[in-house]
Amino acid sequence: MKHGAKYREALKKVDLAKQYDVQEGADLIKSIAFAKFDESVELAVQLNVKKSHSIRDTFVLPHQFAAEKKVLVFAKGEKAQEAEEAGATFVGGEELVEKVKGGWMEFDVCVATPDMMREVGKLGPVLGRRGLMPNPKTRTVTMDVKGAVAELKQGRIEFRADKSGVVHLSVGKVSMNPEHVKANVETLINELIRKRPSDIKGDFIKSASLSSTMGPGLKLQVKG
Repeated sequence: MKHGAKYREALKKVDLAKQYDVQEGADLIKSIAFAKFDESVELAVQLNVKKSHSIRDTFVLPHQFAAEKKVLVFAKGEKAQEAEEAGATFVGGEELVEKVKGGWMEFDVCVATPDMMREVGKLGPVLGRRGLMPNPKTRTVTMDVKGAVAELKQGRIEFRADKSGVVHLSVGKVSMNPEHVKANVETLINELIRKRPSDIKGDFIKSASLSSTMGPGLKLQVKG
């Protein structure tokens, strides 16, 4: 792949044979970023997993960098009122299901109470392909509507290992304090370690790299 002059200049400042500690990596990513926009800082982690393993969960980064999410809650009665009081952007029952079925998609994430899933399940073809289907594994099917809305508005995000065992997630912006990027990286790493399957032998985290949207990647020194 052919890279531009700015990329090649940034690459000169990277020791490709070195594994940087997280703070070094966060500092260097900020210093070599060259795009005219505020690039995202991306973390890619290669896990030692089997095809039968499902590495997936949600968590809240300690330092937020994205716009507040528009949260839609499918609920009725007291739980609908609870969602509204918690600050959900949109709340409703069957009428909201029909609205989404008709093509309305002005929201970023969905939450549903268990009793609504029979109706919400009809939206599988609409929400499923966008990764928005409420799911107990990501705590978006829950009776704790208040807690779910609060966490999502604070920036709760999902991570998931792909078929090759890689977790790839944005952990900040190059404009952020590198200390905050470091904290976000370490939080995700700790969450991944917490999901380590009991039958894995040896290192669970095989490798990790940090990069900006346009810049070269740095190998990180991560144990787990």
